[in-house]
Amino acid sequence: MKHLCFLITLLAFDSAFAEPFIDKQDLFVVGEDPAYQLYHIPGIVVTAKGTVLAWCEARKRAAGVSDWDDIRILLRRSTDEGKTWSAPKSIAAVDGPKAKNPFALVMKNVDPNDVTYNNPVLIADKDGTVHMLFCLEYMRVFYQRSEDDGLTFSSPTEITACFDVFKKDYDWKVLATGPNHSIQLKTGRLVVPVWLSTGTGGNAHRPSVTATIYSDDKGKSWHAGDIAVPCTDEWINPNETVAIELNDGRVMLNVRSESKVHRRLITTSKDGATGWSTPKFDDALLEPICMGGIVRYNHDGKSLILFSNPHNLDKANGKPEPGKNRDRKNVSVKLSRDEGQTWPVSKSIEPGPSMYSDLAVTHSGTILCFYGRSGDGSALAHFAGGRLTVARFNLEWLTAP
Repeated sequence: MKHLCFLITLLAFDSAFAEPFIDKQDLFVVGEDPAYQLYHIPGIVVTAKGTVLAWCEARKRAAGVSDWDDIRILLRRSTDEGKTWSAPKSIAAVDGPKAKNPFALVMKNVDPNDVTYNNPVLIADKDGTVHMLFCLEYMRVFYQRSEDDGLTFSSPTEITACFDVFKKDYDWKVLATGPNHSIQLKTGRLVVPVWLSTGTGGNAHRPSVTATIYSDDKGKSWHAGDIAVPCTDEWINPNETVAIELNDGRVMLNVRSESKVHRRLITTSKDGATGWSTPKFDDALLEPICMGGIVRYNHDGKSLILFSNPHNLDKANGKPEPGKNRDRKNVSVKLSRDEGQTWPVSKSIEPGPSMYSDLAVTHSGTILCFYGRSGDGSALAHFAGGRLTVARFNLEWLTAP
């Protein structure tokens, strides 16, 4: 018994003083599969059983129509905390005839025969189920589920009707879920951020507002919440949004926008659906007009919030300037010890061109950041980068000077 106690103490001592580490692995690289010329919209989640699921949009063309391109949703799985990965697999398909969104067809270079699957969102249920939502042509939404850790998914069920409730407040013509992973609350409620647009502005994605949909019956039915962030002169085109449950049970949304102050927007709700607080800008979180990632870190008695996005500072003085520095570069991870009130730790993962990102934490406490980047100069440094990469690192690396 003494030897066992000594071993436990030794292991605890070792874990408390773990060596910092970080390693990176490309999961999707332009040129490796001739069918796709661009990979974008990365998402990552760790299931209740510990499997890591990483997914993205695989697009047929590298430029031009882009968001309205011929797009498939690809998934890779890891059963060893992100060290090795399965081959990519397409995981979204809707049977029957498909019509292009009319608001896409008014734009140049859009092929009416292309099929656009877009904005996948996965949720790891505590009971082991993996819930998935995705969109078709930015105007229809589908739900499916996996009972085998992402190996297979059920046939998709259309849930677009729940979005009709939003039309009393906002007459949307274009919609999208997430993207990124989303969350299950302690109550069991599934919460998914969404954005809605009238489709009359740039790329038929603007103007836009942010809201959530939710399910209280394990995904069988979905309901619309309140508009969380409207589009105003101050809060310009809120759209791609991530969510996290705070320790007091409230849900906090962290929102992308095109606002002039160059900061992320924050709003909270007691139930993740209604009664959203007045949105406010977080001075510590820069906004280059790009998706970000957020996740809870619960290990070794610590309950932290991690956030990732391109942290782009002014070259001359090292400070952000309102309305400037919108280049997507320097994807960084920040840490909050006080439920998102302050972010005293920030660490760069990719100083060069780097774009969309998502975060997950494995059962052993390894942090995973799945993000787009231009790589070693061999790929484009455009809005999506030439590859999607998983960075694996520990808390010691993140918090080291």
